[in-house]
Amino acid sequence: MAATAAAKEIYIWEGKDAKGQTVKGEMSSKSIDLIKAQLRRQGIKPTKVRKQKPMKGGGNSITPSDIAIFARQLTTMMGSGVPLVQAFEIVAEGLDNKAMARVVTAIKADVEGGSSLTVALKAHPKQFDDLFCNLVAAGEQSGTLERLLNEVATYKEKTEALKAKIKKALFYPIAVLVVAFIVTAILLVFVVPQFETLFEGVGSDLPAFTRMVVNLSEFMQAWWYVIFGGLGALIFALAKVHGSSQKFRDGTDRMILKMPIIGEIMHKAATSKFARTLATMSSAGVPLVEAMDSVAGAAGNAVYRDAILKMRDDASTGQRLTASMRQTALFSNMCVQMVAIGEESGALDDMLAKVADYYEEEVDNSVDALTSLMEPMIMAFLGVVVGGLVVAMYLPIFQMGDAF
Repeated sequence: MAATAAAKEIYIWEGKDAKGQTVKGEMSSKSIDLIKAQLRRQGIKPTKVRKQKPMKGGGNSITPSDIAIFARQLTTMMGSGVPLVQAFEIVAEGLDNKAMARVVTAIKADVEGGSSLTVALKAHPKQFDDLFCNLVAAGEQSGTLERLLNEVATYKEKTEALKAKIKKALFYPIAVLVVAFIVTAILLVFVVPQFETLFEGVGSDLPAFTRMVVNLSEFMQAWWYVIFGGLGALIFALAKVHGSSQKFRDGTDRMILKMPIIGEIMHKAATSKFARTLATMSSAGVPLVEAMDSVAGAAGNAVYRDAILKMRDDASTGQRLTASMRQTALFSNMCVQMVAIGEESGALDDMLAKVADYYEEEVDNSVDALTSLMEPMIMAFLGVVVGGLVVAMYLPIFQMGDAF
């Protein structure tokens, strides 16, 4: 069914209702004929049906944050007693992101046409992943849709908050290097040449350190376009390869885990994602083996993904989860012990949620500590770079003063 839903497109339709009034809307289906047939079943005579063209410019990108907001809004509406179809309409009207509003409107139309919410969501696989759809399906089957939508909303909010912390941890050192490079380039290209003109009238040999900086400045002036162009091409090539090569992405994930400080933060983040996702799936009553596929996809790191898939295979043969976790050598003793207690007491989802909370706080503390550590390092690094260039430029002037 997921494959069928994935082939659907969004169509804009216009028609006449039973009273002869013009009505308009959006609906997702596999063809125009199916749209027309569904409209007729609703008592609407279709006059125009066309495929929705992608919007250009701003507002066309749907982010995971948009999905988290949608899940929370839908949960709030249902908790207030608003019928599901009306909730979709209210949510769509309040969205600033037009692309997300179109998706919500299409889901509303599918539900109005008789589709289950799960099927309507699966028509948009780029926005709603297997984990989201599986939890909604479990809620529909058990009659606890509101509770599980709340679980989904909480899960999305916490995972997005965790991603923001990880991005902050990775962005800071990169920003330091970029700022240092730009400041150095500006000094070498625009400031040092002014001193070089002054040195030409000195008539004596320049100190070795000054000569080195001057040579570097001349090189930058002559080849700056090659340097910046080469860096731009390298970044573009790496981004291209990263987007197209799974092997390259896996290698990058392994390398990041081995980095000092950053690697430790990534370990904690992956453990938190594992625990949070499995806790959410477990609380929804999804079987462990089935849940592990979604958990592996949400881990955010190839090393943890492969380990979780191995744990899934072990679980399918009857092996305990804690035994598989120990074999991976990726999870801390505390994490394994908490999961063991959860397995023994039958409260695995509660224990996993506690593990996720703990490691999310650890990531938060680690990122704050990294930020506090990097701030003086930035000042020191830029001070050495800028100060070194200033000293190099003033050395000949000091020597001239000594000569007199």
